[in-house]
Amino acid sequence: MAYSSWFSRLRSSSRTIYANFRNPRFKTNHTNPINTTDVVTSTKPILSWSSSLLPLALAVSAGSLAIHVQTNPSLCDSFDVDARGVSVGGKGSTEFVVKGSHKDIPRELLDELKAICQDDMTMDYEERYIHGKPQNSFHKAVNIPDVVVFPRSEEEVSKIVKSCDMHKVPIVPYGGATSIEGHTLSPHGGVCIDMTLMKSVKALHVEDMDVVVEPGIGWLELNEYLEPYGLFFPLDPGPGATIGGMCATRCSGSLAVRYGTMRDNVINLKVVLANGDVVKTGSRARKSAAGYDLTRLVIGSEGTLGVITEVTLRLQKIPQYSVVAMCNFPTIKDAADVAIATMLSGIQVSRVELLDEVQVKAINIANGKSLPEAPTLMFEFIGTEAYSREQALIVQRIASEHNSSDFVFTEDPQAKKELWKIRKEALWACFAMEPSFEAMISDVCVPLSHLAELISKSKQQLDASSLICPVVAHAGDGNFHTIILFDPINDEHRREAERLNHFMVRTALKMEGTCTGEHGVGTGKMKYLEEELGIEALQTMKRIKTVLDPNNIMNPGKLIPPHVCF
Repeated sequence: MAYSSWFSRLRSSSRTIYANFRNPRFKTNHTNPINTTDVVTSTKPILSWSSSLLPLALAVSAGSLAIHVQTNPSLCDSFDVDARGVSVGGKGSTEFVVKGSHKDIPRELLDELKAICQDDMTMDYEERYIHGKPQNSFHKAVNIPDVVVFPRSEEEVSKIVKSCDMHKVPIVPYGGATSIEGHTLSPHGGVCIDMTLMKSVKALHVEDMDVVVEPGIGWLELNEYLEPYGLFFPLDPGPGATIGGMCATRCSGSLAVRYGTMRDNVINLKVVLANGDVVKTGSRARKSAAGYDLTRLVIGSEGTLGVITEVTLRLQKIPQYSVVAMCNFPTIKDAADVAIATMLSGIQVSRVELLDEVQVKAINIANGKSLPEAPTLMFEFIGTEAYSREQALIVQRIASEHNSSDFVFTEDPQAKKELWKIRKEALWACFAMEPSFEAMISDVCVPLSHLAELISKSKQQLDASSLICPVVAHAGDGNFHTIILFDPINDEHRREAERLNHFMVRTALKMEGTCTGEHGVGTGKMKYLEEELGIEALQTMKRIKTVLDPNNIMNPGKLIPPHVCF
Protein backbone atom coordinates (compact mmCIF):
# COMPACT_ATOMS: atom_id res chain seq x y z
CA MET A 1 0.00 0.00 0.00
CA ALA A 2 1.01 3.60 -0.60
CA TYR A 3 -0.31 4.41 2.81
CA SER A 4 2.86 5.43 4.61
CA SER A 5 3.52 8.41 2.37
CA TRP A 6 -0.12 9.48 2.51
CA PHE A 7 -0.24 9.27 6.30
CA SER A 8 2.95 11.30 6.59
CA ARG A 9 1.13 14.09 4.77
CA LEU A 10 -1.82 13.66 7.08
CA ARG A 11 0.23 13.88 10.27
CA SER A 12 2.49 16.74 9.21
CA SER A 13 0.84 19.09 11.68
CA SER A 14 -1.36 18.90 14.73
CA ARG A 15 -2.54 22.47 14.95
CA THR A 16 -5.92 22.87 16.55
CA ILE A 17 -8.59 24.38 14.36
CA TYR A 18 -10.77 25.63 17.17
CA ALA A 19 -8.18 27.94 18.66
CA ASN A 20 -6.67 29.35 15.46
CA PHE A 21 -9.59 30.28 13.28
CA ARG A 22 -12.72 30.69 15.36
CA ASN A 23 -13.56 31.16 19.00
CA PRO A 24 -16.76 29.18 19.61
CA ARG A 25 -17.63 28.33 23.18
CA PHE A 26 -16.46 24.73 23.11
CA LYS A 27 -15.75 24.40 26.82
CA THR A 28 -15.51 21.23 28.83
CA ASN A 29 -16.80 21.71 32.33
CA HIS A 30 -14.32 19.71 34.36
CA THR A 31 -16.03 20.70 37.59
CA ASN A 32 -19.16 18.73 36.69
CA PRO A 33 -18.04 15.21 35.75
CA ILE A 34 -20.49 12.67 34.40
CA ASN A 35 -22.50 11.24 37.25
CA THR A 36 -23.45 7.59 37.21
CA THR A 37 -26.56 6.57 39.06
CA ASP A 38 -26.79 2.88 38.25
CA VAL A 39 -25.12 0.22 36.17
CA VAL A 40 -26.97 -3.06 35.88
CA THR A 41 -26.89 -6.11 33.66
CA SER A 42 -30.57 -6.91 33.96
CA THR A 43 -33.58 -5.15 35.45
CA LYS A 44 -37.33 -5.10 35.23
CA PRO A 45 -38.71 -2.41 32.88
CA ILE A 46 -40.35 0.51 34.59
CA LEU A 47 -43.24 2.45 32.99
CA SER A 48 -43.93 6.01 34.12
CA TRP A 49 -46.73 7.63 32.16
CA SER A 50 -48.28 10.98 32.97
CA SER A 51 -51.99 10.72 33.66
CA SER A 52 -52.76 14.14 32.26
CA LEU A 53 -51.76 13.97 28.59
CA LEU A 54 -55.11 12.65 27.42
CA PRO A 55 -57.16 15.13 29.48
CA LEU A 56 -54.91 17.90 28.19
CA ALA A 57 -55.68 16.95 24.61
CA LEU A 58 -59.42 16.59 25.28
CA ALA A 59 -59.72 19.81 27.23
CA VAL A 60 -58.44 22.10 24.48
CA SER A 61 -61.15 24.33 23.08
CA ALA A 62 -61.36 27.68 21.35
CA GLY A 63 -61.60 29.38 24.71
CA SER A 64 -58.39 27.81 26.02
CA LEU A 65 -56.09 29.10 23.29
CA ALA A 66 -54.70 32.08 25.19
CA ILE A 67 -51.47 32.41 23.25
CA HIS A 68 -48.88 34.83 24.57
CA VAL A 69 -47.21 35.86 21.31
CA GLN A 70 -50.11 35.30 18.94
CA THR A 71 -53.62 36.64 19.40
CA ASN A 72 -54.81 36.20 15.82
CA PRO A 73 -57.97 34.04 15.94
CA SER A 74 -56.93 32.26 12.74
CA LEU A 75 -53.89 30.94 14.62
CA CYS A 76 -51.26 32.49 12.38
CA ASP A 77 -48.03 33.97 13.70
CA SER A 78 -48.93 37.47 12.57
CA PHE A 79 -46.18 39.13 14.62
CA ASP A 80 -43.49 37.97 12.16
CA VAL A 81 -44.63 40.06 9.19
CA ASP A 82 -42.36 42.83 7.95
CA ALA A 83 -43.25 46.11 6.27
CA ARG A 84 -43.44 44.43 2.85
CA GLY A 85 -45.96 41.88 4.07
CA VAL A 86 -43.43 39.05 3.95
CA SER A 87 -43.49 36.72 6.95
CA VAL A 88 -40.03 36.20 8.39
CA GLY A 89 -39.22 32.52 8.12
CA GLY A 90 -42.27 31.94 5.94
CA LYS A 91 -42.64 31.65 2.19
CA GLY A 92 -40.53 34.19 0.31
CA SER A 93 -38.48 35.16 3.34
CA THR A 94 -34.88 36.23 2.81
CA GLU A 95 -34.44 37.85 6.22
CA PHE A 96 -31.53 36.71 8.40
CA VAL A 97 -32.63 38.51 11.58
CA VAL A 98 -35.57 36.76 13.21
CA LYS A 99 -38.16 39.21 14.46
CA GLY A 100 -40.38 38.84 17.49
CA SER A 101 -42.39 40.61 20.14
CA HIS A 102 -41.09 41.13 23.66
CA LYS A 103 -42.64 41.69 27.06
CA ASP A 104 -40.79 42.24 30.29
CA ILE A 105 -40.66 39.20 32.53
CA PRO A 106 -42.92 39.64 35.57
CA ARG A 107 -41.15 40.12 38.87
CA GLU A 108 -43.22 37.26 40.26
CA LEU A 109 -41.77 34.83 37.72
CA LEU A 110 -38.22 35.88 38.50
CA ASP A 111 -38.89 35.27 42.18
CA GLU A 112 -40.32 31.84 41.39
CA LEU A 113 -37.32 30.93 39.23
CA LYS A 114 -34.97 32.08 41.99
CA ALA A 115 -36.78 29.87 44.49
CA ILE A 116 -36.51 26.88 42.11
CA CYS A 117 -32.95 27.31 40.84
CA GLN A 118 -31.29 29.21 43.71
CA ASP A 119 -27.90 30.28 42.35
CA ASP A 120 -28.30 28.32 39.09
CA MET A 121 -29.72 31.25 37.15
CA THR A 122 -28.33 34.44 35.69
CA MET A 123 -29.43 37.71 34.16
CA ASP A 124 -25.89 38.71 33.22
CA TYR A 125 -25.97 40.35 29.79
CA GLU A 126 -22.93 38.56 28.39
CA GLU A 127 -24.26 35.18 29.44
CA ARG A 128 -27.69 35.97 28.00
CA TYR A 129 -26.12 37.18 24.75
CA ILE A 130 -24.06 34.02 24.38
CA HIS A 131 -27.16 31.89 24.93
CA GLY A 132 -29.09 33.97 22.41
CA LYS A 133 -26.55 33.75 19.58
CA PRO A 134 -25.78 30.25 18.21
CA GLN A 135 -22.03 29.78 18.03
CA ASN A 136 -21.91 28.18 14.57
CA SER A 137 -24.82 29.96 12.90
CA PHE A 138 -25.23 33.20 11.02
CA HIS A 139 -28.83 33.47 12.27
CA LYS A 140 -29.64 36.27 14.67
CA ALA A 141 -32.72 37.51 16.48
CA VAL A 142 -33.90 40.93 17.58
CA ASN A 143 -33.99 39.79 21.22
CA ILE A 144 -31.97 37.61 23.59
CA PRO A 145 -33.16 35.66 26.65
CA ASP A 146 -34.17 37.74 29.65
CA VAL A 147 -32.87 35.10 32.02
CA VAL A 148 -30.91 31.85 31.77
CA VAL A 149 -31.60 29.01 34.19
CA PHE A 150 -29.56 25.86 34.78
CA PRO A 151 -31.80 23.12 36.22
CA ARG A 152 -30.24 20.13 37.93
CA SER A 153 -33.22 17.77 37.92
CA GLU A 154 -36.38 16.84 36.07
CA GLU A 155 -38.40 18.19 38.99
CA GLU A 156 -36.78 21.61 38.60
CA VAL A 157 -37.46 21.60 34.85
CA SER A 158 -41.10 20.80 35.48
CA LYS A 159 -41.45 23.64 37.99
CA ILE A 160 -39.67 26.10 35.67
CA VAL A 161 -41.87 25.24 32.72
CA LYS A 162 -45.07 25.32 34.78
CA SER A 163 -44.20 28.78 36.12
CA CYS A 164 -43.40 30.10 32.64
CA ASP A 165 -46.68 28.71 31.32
CA MET A 166 -48.66 30.37 34.11
CA HIS A 167 -47.05 33.72 33.23
CA LYS A 168 -47.17 33.02 29.45
CA VAL A 169 -43.43 33.62 29.07
CA PRO A 170 -41.53 31.92 26.20
CA ILE A 171 -39.07 29.08 26.83
CA VAL A 172 -36.06 28.09 24.74
CA PRO A 173 -34.30 24.80 25.64
CA TYR A 174 -30.51 24.91 25.26
CA GLY A 175 -27.95 22.10 25.02
CA GLY A 176 -24.54 22.01 23.35
CA ALA A 177 -25.29 25.06 21.15
CA THR A 178 -23.94 23.31 18.06
CA SER A 179 -27.10 23.62 15.94
CA ILE A 180 -26.84 25.87 12.93
CA GLU A 181 -30.41 26.77 11.94
CA GLY A 182 -31.25 29.19 14.73
CA HIS A 183 -32.86 26.63 17.03
CA THR A 184 -31.72 28.37 20.22
CA LEU A 185 -32.56 31.95 19.24
CA SER A 186 -34.86 33.84 21.59
CA PRO A 187 -36.74 36.20 19.27
CA HIS A 188 -39.32 36.91 21.99
CA GLY A 189 -36.90 37.02 24.91
CA GLY A 190 -38.12 34.87 27.79
CA VAL A 191 -36.36 32.07 29.66
CA CYS A 192 -33.49 30.02 28.27
CA ILE A 193 -33.31 26.61 29.96
CA ASP A 194 -29.70 25.45 29.78
CA MET A 195 -29.74 21.67 30.30
CA THR A 196 -25.99 21.12 30.53
CA LEU A 197 -25.94 20.46 34.29
CA MET A 198 -28.24 17.47 33.76
CA LYS A 199 -25.57 15.11 32.43
CA SER A 200 -25.86 11.92 34.46
CA VAL A 201 -25.80 8.37 33.19
CA LYS A 202 -28.80 7.12 35.16
CA ALA A 203 -28.63 3.42 34.25
CA LEU A 204 -26.59 1.19 31.96
CA HIS A 205 -28.11 -2.17 31.00
CA VAL A 206 -25.16 -4.04 29.53
CA GLU A 207 -27.03 -7.22 28.63
CA ASP A 208 -29.81 -5.25 26.97
CA MET A 209 -27.35 -2.91 25.24
CA ASP A 210 -29.16 0.28 26.25
CA VAL A 211 -28.44 3.23 28.50
CA VAL A 212 -30.61 5.81 30.29
CA VAL A 213 -29.12 9.30 30.33
CA GLU A 214 -30.00 12.89 31.12
CA PRO A 215 -30.14 15.25 28.12
CA GLY A 216 -27.10 17.38 28.93
CA ILE A 217 -24.51 14.65 28.41
CA GLY A 218 -22.51 14.93 25.19
CA TRP A 219 -22.26 11.98 22.81
CA LEU A 220 -18.47 12.08 23.05
CA GLU A 221 -18.55 11.97 26.85
CA LEU A 222 -21.12 9.17 26.74
CA ASN A 223 -18.92 7.07 24.50
CA GLU A 224 -15.94 7.59 26.80
CA TYR A 225 -18.09 6.24 29.63
CA LEU A 226 -19.31 3.25 27.56
CA GLU A 227 -15.95 2.19 26.14
CA PRO A 228 -14.87 0.00 29.12
CA TYR A 229 -18.06 -2.01 28.64
CA GLY A 230 -17.32 -2.65 24.96
CA LEU A 231 -20.31 -0.56 23.89
CA PHE A 232 -20.83 2.72 22.08
CA PHE A 233 -23.59 5.05 20.91
CA PRO A 234 -23.23 5.19 17.12
CA LEU A 235 -24.47 8.67 16.22
CA ASP A 236 -21.68 11.20 15.68
CA PRO A 237 -22.78 14.76 14.85
CA GLY A 238 -20.53 17.74 15.48
CA PRO A 239 -18.25 17.80 18.53
CA GLY A 240 -20.03 19.34 21.50
CA ALA A 241 -23.53 18.10 20.65
CA THR A 242 -25.59 16.82 23.58
CA ILE A 243 -28.05 13.92 23.60
CA GLY A 244 -31.03 16.18 24.29
CA GLY A 245 -30.23 18.46 21.38
CA MET A 246 -29.56 15.48 19.14
CA CYS A 247 -33.05 14.17 19.93
CA ALA A 248 -34.62 17.60 19.41
CA THR A 249 -33.14 18.03 15.94
CA ARG A 250 -33.37 14.35 14.88
CA CYS A 251 -29.71 14.42 13.95
CA SER A 252 -27.54 11.69 12.47
CA GLY A 253 -23.91 11.92 11.30
CA SER A 254 -21.42 9.90 9.32
CA LEU A 255 -22.42 6.54 10.85
CA ALA A 256 -26.11 6.88 9.96
CA VAL A 257 -25.56 4.91 6.75
CA ARG A 258 -25.11 1.81 8.91
CA TYR A 259 -26.84 2.53 12.22
CA GLY A 260 -29.63 4.94 11.27
CA THR A 261 -30.52 8.37 12.64
CA MET A 262 -31.62 9.51 16.10
CA ARG A 263 -35.12 8.35 15.22
CA ASP A 264 -33.82 4.77 15.02
CA ASN A 265 -31.65 4.84 18.14
CA VAL A 266 -33.93 6.23 20.85
CA ILE A 267 -36.01 3.62 22.68
CA ASN A 268 -38.00 6.06 24.81
CA LEU A 269 -37.68 9.42 26.47
CA LYS A 270 -39.22 11.63 29.12
CA VAL A 271 -40.44 15.10 28.29
CA VAL A 272 -41.86 17.99 30.29
CA LEU A 273 -44.93 19.40 28.56
CA ALA A 274 -45.87 23.07 28.54
CA ASN A 275 -48.10 22.70 31.61
CA GLY A 276 -45.30 21.06 33.61
CA ASP A 277 -46.52 17.47 33.26
CA VAL A 278 -43.81 14.83 32.81
CA VAL A 279 -44.56 12.17 30.19
CA LYS A 280 -42.61 9.00 29.53
CA THR A 281 -43.16 7.99 25.91
CA GLY A 282 -42.71 4.22 26.14
CA SER A 283 -41.20 1.19 27.84
CA ARG A 284 -37.67 -0.13 27.51
CA ALA A 285 -38.72 -2.94 25.14
CA ARG A 286 -36.90 -2.90 21.79
CA LYS A 287 -40.23 -2.87 19.97
CA SER A 288 -43.79 -1.98 20.92
CA ALA A 289 -47.15 -1.54 19.19
CA ALA A 290 -48.76 0.13 22.22
CA GLY A 291 -50.51 3.32 21.18
CA TYR A 292 -49.28 6.40 19.36
CA ASP A 293 -45.53 6.64 18.83
CA LEU A 294 -44.95 9.60 21.13
CA THR A 295 -41.20 9.02 21.08
CA ARG A 296 -40.98 9.83 17.38
CA LEU A 297 -43.34 12.75 17.83
CA VAL A 298 -40.92 14.40 20.24
CA ILE A 299 -37.76 13.48 18.31
CA GLY A 300 -37.26 16.27 15.79
CA SER A 301 -39.77 18.61 17.46
CA GLU A 302 -36.96 21.07 18.27
CA GLY A 303 -38.25 22.03 21.70
CA THR A 304 -41.64 23.18 20.36
CA LEU A 305 -43.62 20.47 22.16
CA GLY A 306 -41.71 20.01 25.41
CA VAL A 307 -38.36 19.85 27.19
CA ILE A 308 -36.58 16.47 27.08
CA THR A 309 -35.34 15.40 30.51
CA GLU A 310 -34.36 11.73 30.03
CA VAL A 311 -33.46 9.51 27.07
CA THR A 312 -33.09 5.75 26.76
CA LEU A 313 -30.68 4.95 23.93
CA ARG A 314 -29.98 1.84 21.91
CA LEU A 315 -26.28 0.90 22.02
CA GLN A 316 -23.98 -1.12 19.75
CA LYS A 317 -20.97 -3.31 20.33
CA ILE A 318 -17.66 -1.63 19.53
CA PRO A 319 -16.59 -3.18 16.20
CA GLN A 320 -14.08 -5.97 16.45
CA TYR A 321 -12.01 -4.58 13.60
CA SER A 322 -12.10 -1.72 11.12
CA VAL A 323 -10.35 -0.56 8.00
CA VAL A 324 -10.40 3.03 6.76
CA ALA A 325 -9.84 3.79 3.07
CA MET A 326 -9.41 6.95 1.05
CA CYS A 327 -9.25 7.63 -2.70
CA ASN A 328 -9.32 10.55 -5.13
CA PHE A 329 -11.25 11.24 -8.34
CA PRO A 330 -11.02 13.65 -11.27
CA THR A 331 -14.62 14.87 -10.80
CA ILE A 332 -17.08 14.97 -7.95
CA LYS A 333 -19.57 13.01 -10.08
CA ASP A 334 -17.10 10.14 -10.31
CA ALA A 335 -16.83 10.13 -6.53
CA ALA A 336 -20.61 10.21 -6.07
CA ASP A 337 -21.05 7.40 -8.60
CA VAL A 338 -18.65 5.21 -6.59
CA ALA A 339 -20.56 5.92 -3.39
CA ILE A 340 -23.79 4.83 -5.08
CA ALA A 341 -22.17 1.74 -6.64
CA THR A 342 -20.73 0.76 -3.26
CA MET A 343 -24.13 0.88 -1.59
CA LEU A 344 -25.73 -1.08 -4.44
CA SER A 345 -23.04 -3.76 -4.16
CA GLY A 346 -24.46 -4.80 -0.79
CA ILE A 347 -21.28 -4.05 1.15
CA GLN A 348 -22.18 -3.04 4.71
CA VAL A 349 -19.99 0.05 5.00
CA SER A 350 -20.20 2.04 8.21
CA ARG A 351 -19.12 5.32 6.64
CA VAL A 352 -19.00 6.79 3.13
CA GLU A 353 -17.92 10.44 3.22
CA LEU A 354 -17.28 12.70 0.23
CA LEU A 355 -15.17 15.88 0.21
CA ASP A 356 -14.68 18.11 -2.81
CA GLU A 357 -11.36 19.68 -3.72
CA VAL A 358 -12.25 22.97 -1.98
CA GLN A 359 -12.92 21.17 1.30
CA VAL A 360 -9.65 19.25 1.05
CA LYS A 361 -7.83 22.54 0.43
CA ALA A 362 -9.44 23.98 3.57
CA ILE A 363 -8.25 20.97 5.57
CA ASN A 364 -4.73 21.43 4.25
CA ILE A 365 -4.69 25.11 5.16
CA ALA A 366 -6.19 24.59 8.61
CA ASN A 367 -4.03 21.63 9.59
CA GLY A 368 -0.84 22.13 7.63
CA LYS A 369 -1.52 18.99 5.59
CA SER A 370 -0.59 18.22 1.99
CA LEU A 371 -3.45 15.94 0.95
CA PRO A 372 -4.22 15.78 -2.79
CA GLU A 373 -6.69 18.58 -3.50
CA ALA A 374 -9.16 16.57 -5.52
CA PRO A 375 -12.66 15.14 -4.93
CA THR A 376 -12.12 12.49 -2.27
CA LEU A 377 -14.06 9.58 -0.80
CA MET A 378 -13.45 8.23 2.70
CA PHE A 379 -14.73 4.78 3.72
CA GLU A 380 -14.88 2.76 6.89
CA PHE A 381 -15.39 -1.02 6.86
CA ILE A 382 -16.07 -2.99 10.04
CA GLY A 383 -16.36 -6.64 11.06
CA THR A 384 -13.72 -9.32 11.39
CA GLU A 385 -10.22 -8.58 10.19
CA ALA A 386 -10.63 -10.74 7.08
CA TYR A 387 -14.08 -9.38 6.26
CA SER A 388 -13.04 -5.74 6.65
CA ARG A 389 -10.05 -6.22 4.35
CA GLU A 390 -12.18 -8.06 1.80
CA GLN A 391 -14.69 -5.19 1.76
CA ALA A 392 -11.90 -2.65 1.20
CA LEU A 393 -10.55 -4.62 -1.77
CA ILE A 394 -14.01 -4.89 -3.35
CA VAL A 395 -14.52 -1.14 -3.08
CA GLN A 396 -11.04 -0.57 -4.50
CA ARG A 397 -12.12 -2.49 -7.61
CA ILE A 398 -15.34 -0.47 -7.84
CA ALA A 399 -13.40 2.79 -7.51
CA SER A 400 -10.92 1.76 -10.20
CA GLU A 401 -13.82 1.47 -12.65
CA HIS A 402 -14.64 5.15 -12.04
CA ASN A 403 -11.24 6.76 -12.64
CA SER A 404 -10.04 6.69 -9.03
CA SER A 405 -6.44 7.26 -8.02
CA ASP A 406 -4.35 6.93 -4.85
CA PHE A 407 -6.61 4.33 -3.23
CA VAL A 408 -5.05 3.78 0.19
CA PHE A 409 -6.29 2.12 3.35
CA THR A 410 -5.08 1.74 6.89
CA GLU A 411 -5.71 -0.43 9.91
CA ASP A 412 -3.54 1.61 12.28
CA PRO A 413 -5.68 2.93 15.18
CA GLN A 414 -3.92 6.29 15.42
CA ALA A 415 -4.12 6.87 11.68
CA LYS A 416 -7.83 6.09 11.65
CA LYS A 417 -8.46 8.43 14.57
CA GLU A 418 -6.56 11.25 12.87
CA LEU A 419 -8.43 10.74 9.62
CA TRP A 420 -11.90 11.00 11.18
CA LYS A 421 -10.79 13.89 13.35
CA ILE A 422 -10.02 16.08 10.35
CA ARG A 423 -13.31 15.05 8.76
CA LYS A 424 -15.24 15.99 11.91
CA GLU A 425 -13.54 19.39 11.98
CA ALA A 426 -14.37 20.16 8.35
CA LEU A 427 -16.60 23.14 9.22
CA TRP A 428 -13.94 24.87 11.31
CA ALA A 429 -11.32 24.08 8.70
CA CYS A 430 -13.35 26.11 6.20
CA PHE A 431 -13.01 29.22 8.34
CA ALA A 432 -9.25 28.99 7.83
CA MET A 433 -9.91 30.20 4.28
CA GLU A 434 -12.01 33.18 5.41
CA PRO A 435 -11.68 33.64 9.19
CA SER A 436 -13.96 36.68 9.40
CA PHE A 437 -16.80 35.24 7.32
CA GLU A 438 -19.99 33.45 8.35
CA ALA A 439 -21.17 30.13 6.93
CA MET A 440 -24.54 29.33 5.40
CA ILE A 441 -24.68 25.53 5.40
CA SER A 442 -26.96 23.56 3.11
CA ASP A 443 -28.28 20.20 4.29
CA VAL A 444 -30.12 18.73 1.32
CA CYS A 445 -30.75 15.00 1.07
CA VAL A 446 -32.14 13.04 -1.88
CA PRO A 447 -32.83 9.42 -2.76
CA LEU A 448 -29.44 7.83 -3.34
CA SER A 449 -29.97 7.37 -7.08
CA HIS A 450 -30.21 11.17 -7.50
CA LEU A 451 -27.13 12.08 -5.46
CA ALA A 452 -24.62 12.27 -8.34
CA GLU A 453 -26.97 14.42 -10.42
CA LEU A 454 -27.74 16.77 -7.52
CA ILE A 455 -24.09 17.22 -6.57
CA SER A 456 -23.07 17.75 -10.22
CA LYS A 457 -25.72 20.42 -10.81
CA SER A 458 -24.92 22.12 -7.52
CA LYS A 459 -21.20 22.04 -8.16
CA GLN A 460 -21.63 23.89 -11.46
CA GLN A 461 -23.35 26.74 -9.62
CA LEU A 462 -20.88 26.71 -6.74
CA ASP A 463 -17.79 26.77 -8.97
CA ALA A 464 -19.22 29.68 -10.95
CA SER A 465 -19.91 31.70 -7.81
CA SER A 466 -17.59 34.36 -6.41
CA LEU A 467 -17.99 32.81 -2.94
CA ILE A 468 -15.92 29.99 -1.48
CA CYS A 469 -18.18 26.94 -1.17
CA PRO A 470 -16.63 23.69 0.13
CA VAL A 471 -18.73 20.53 -0.20
CA VAL A 472 -18.85 17.61 2.23
CA ALA A 473 -21.34 14.74 2.02
CA HIS A 474 -22.61 11.69 3.84
CA ALA A 475 -22.61 10.07 0.44
CA GLY A 476 -23.92 6.70 1.59
CA ASP A 477 -27.39 8.07 2.37
CA GLY A 478 -27.71 10.89 -0.16
CA ASN A 479 -27.05 13.78 2.24
CA PHE A 480 -24.62 16.57 1.39
CA HIS A 481 -23.63 19.93 2.82
CA THR A 482 -22.25 23.02 1.16
CA ILE A 483 -20.49 25.44 3.48
CA ILE A 484 -21.12 28.78 1.77
CA LEU A 485 -18.71 31.34 3.22
CA PHE A 486 -19.90 34.94 3.02
CA ASP A 487 -19.27 38.35 4.55
CA PRO A 488 -22.36 39.03 6.70
CA ILE A 489 -22.11 42.81 6.22
CA ASN A 490 -21.85 42.53 2.44
CA ASP A 491 -25.36 42.57 0.94
CA GLU A 492 -24.15 41.14 -2.37
CA HIS A 493 -22.52 38.24 -0.53
CA ARG A 494 -25.69 37.58 1.44
CA ARG A 495 -27.85 37.55 -1.66
CA GLU A 496 -25.46 35.23 -3.47
CA ALA A 497 -25.29 32.83 -0.52
CA GLU A 498 -29.08 32.78 -0.35
CA ARG A 499 -29.34 32.21 -4.11
CA LEU A 500 -27.02 29.21 -3.96
CA ASN A 501 -28.85 27.76 -1.00
CA HIS A 502 -32.22 28.22 -2.73
CA PHE A 503 -30.92 26.52 -5.84
CA MET A 504 -29.71 23.44 -4.00
CA VAL A 505 -32.85 23.10 -1.89
CA ARG A 506 -35.27 23.50 -4.76
CA THR A 507 -33.24 21.14 -6.96
CA ALA A 508 -33.34 18.55 -4.18
CA LEU A 509 -37.08 18.99 -3.70
CA LYS A 510 -37.66 18.38 -7.41
CA MET A 511 -35.81 15.08 -6.95
CA GLU A 512 -38.18 14.07 -4.10
CA GLY A 513 -35.59 15.07 -1.53
CA THR A 514 -35.63 17.25 1.57
CA CYS A 515 -34.35 20.68 2.57
CA THR A 516 -32.77 19.19 5.71
CA GLY A 517 -31.35 15.72 6.10
CA GLU A 518 -30.04 16.13 9.66
CA HIS A 519 -29.64 19.75 10.79
CA GLY A 520 -33.31 20.40 11.44
CA VAL A 521 -35.56 23.33 10.58
CA GLY A 522 -35.16 25.97 13.30
CA THR A 523 -35.79 29.36 11.72
CA GLY A 524 -33.59 28.89 8.67
CA LYS A 525 -35.49 26.16 6.82
CA MET A 526 -39.11 27.09 7.63
CA LYS A 527 -39.59 28.83 4.29
CA TYR A 528 -39.12 25.54 2.40
CA LEU A 529 -41.48 23.34 4.40
CA GLU A 530 -44.73 24.03 2.55
CA GLU A 531 -43.11 23.20 -0.78
CA GLU A 532 -41.69 19.98 0.69
CA LEU A 533 -44.52 18.76 2.92
CA GLY A 534 -47.66 20.55 1.75
CA ILE A 535 -49.92 22.90 3.70
CA GLU A 536 -52.06 20.06 5.05
CA ALA A 537 -49.08 18.47 6.83
CA LEU A 538 -48.07 21.83 8.30
CA GLN A 539 -51.61 22.50 9.50
CA THR A 540 -51.59 19.11 11.22
CA MET A 541 -48.31 20.04 12.95
CA LYS A 542 -49.85 23.34 14.01
CA ARG A 543 -52.85 21.56 15.54
CA ILE A 544 -50.59 19.22 17.52
CA LYS A 545 -48.52 22.17 18.72
CA THR A 546 -51.62 24.09 19.78
CA VAL A 547 -53.03 21.18 21.78
CA LEU A 548 -49.80 20.45 23.65
CA ASP A 549 -48.73 24.09 24.02
CA PRO A 550 -51.86 26.28 24.05
CA ASN A 551 -49.97 29.34 25.32
CA ASN A 552 -47.27 28.93 22.66
CA ILE A 553 -44.41 29.19 25.14
CA MET A 554 -42.31 26.26 23.84
CA ASN A 555 -39.57 27.64 21.56
CA PRO A 556 -41.99 29.88 19.64
CA GLY A 557 -41.13 30.96 16.11
CA LYS A 558 -39.36 27.71 15.22
CA LEU A 559 -40.13 24.76 12.93
CA ILE A 560 -43.69 25.66 11.88
CA PRO A 561 -43.77 28.54 9.34
CA PRO A 562 -45.59 31.63 10.64
CA HIS A 563 -47.99 31.78 7.68
CA VAL A 564 -49.57 28.41 8.55
CA CYS A 565 -53.17 28.80 9.78
CA PHE A 566 -56.06 26.47 10.51
